[in-house]
Amino acid sequence: MSSTGGARRLLIRDLAQLATPRGTEAPLRGHALGDVEVLEDAYVLCVDGDVEAIGRMQDLRSVEGEVEELDARGLCAVPGLVDCHTHACFAGDRVEEFALRAGGATYEELHAAGGGIMATVNATRAASDAELADAVRTHRTWMLRAGTTTFESKSGYGLDRDTELASLRAIAAAGGVPTWLGAHAVPPEFPDADAYVDFMVAEVLPDAAELAEAADVFLERGAFDVAQARRYLEACGAAGLALRLHGDQFTEQGAVALAIELGARSVDHLEATGDDGVRALAAGAVVAVLLPASALFLGRPMPPTRALVDSGAAVALATDFNPGSAFCESLPLVCSLAATQLKLSPSEALSACTVNAAHVLGRADRVGRLAPGYAADILLLDAPDWRYLAYHLGGAVVSRVVAGGRPAALP
Repeated sequence: MSSTGGARRLLIRDLAQLATPRGTEAPLRGHALGDVEVLEDAYVLCVDGDVEAIGRMQDLRSVEGEVEELDARGLCAVPGLVDCHTHACFAGDRVEEFALRAGGATYEELHAAGGGIMATVNATRAASDAELADAVRTHRTWMLRAGTTTFESKSGYGLDRDTELASLRAIAAAGGVPTWLGAHAVPPEFPDADAYVDFMVAEVLPDAAELAEAADVFLERGAFDVAQARRYLEACGAAGLALRLHGDQFTEQGAVALAIELGARSVDHLEATGDDGVRALAAGAVVAVLLPASALFLGRPMPPTRALVDSGAAVALATDFNPGSAFCESLPLVCSLAATQLKLSPSEALSACTVNAAHVLGRADRVGRLAPGYAADILLLDAPDWRYLAYHLGGAVVSRVVAGGRPAALP
């Protein structure tokens, strides 16, 4: 095997196993979701930030020119993980709220104590642009340590013009995929949700559309209803943004039907989704993004994952990393929850947080697989079998992370 002179090459050699979702299609559904190719005693050759070749060591030919070699004996390689739903741009924390909830406090008691989304909004509004940028970089480092090489993050803790736009800039500066969650909650300075949607569409959307790739809305009782969500999302779609929804987290309020009607990329949460919602998602193109860490953190029912997969719906996994309802940046832990609580196989969980998550972000042609032509984003597991990704609950399975063909420095 030869490469052109001057290229930057990395050879990851002597892997115990290499595992990657098979094929080129996205999103994967049904039986294809669990179809993972596994190579024993394998290598990956990366050239200029992309995968040039994978294979078994016995088939590796000489590589011409300078090449950096990474000895991966005893390690397994999977694609770098893709987290397609996070809220990584925030200031402060909600640890006091967490402690109160652990002691049995009700939602009303938490609200009276200053908890909930607005507590984070107040802290985020008070932060400077530089402090927000530092916060996202810190959270991005946490995710990278856990094997996430591509991450999405939403705004939504500003709920005013300046903080929302600063949040989107901070996310992009940290290498994230920015989503404008302007319709996360109604801040107290507005009389109602309709007035707030009017403000967001007229005053914030023109600039947000220049910074974000997608728009999101929290369609839920006490947040935004179908009519308000439709008005917000239609305006965002007309401005060129991809569409996403938080839906069916606590109650069914029509999120699935609206996502399908508007051709959204995804509808996320679905802890309260019933049989009709499952059938609708199975018949459509909208991806169901499942967030088991959030359900666990809040003591909520898990989404109907097995029914979704078996019916043919496309599913993805994400952390929902945020300070209030899922303070968890670890996709390996989410894979463990997917296997133990959602009844996905390790193979299905891998595809759900690589290929299918990449599809939600419009990047399935570049990330989510280990194959020639894809970005050289690679997670090396300190384990004899790649399925330890889900098997080792909360374990230190991440050995090294390669991002863009370079071993990442993990402080």
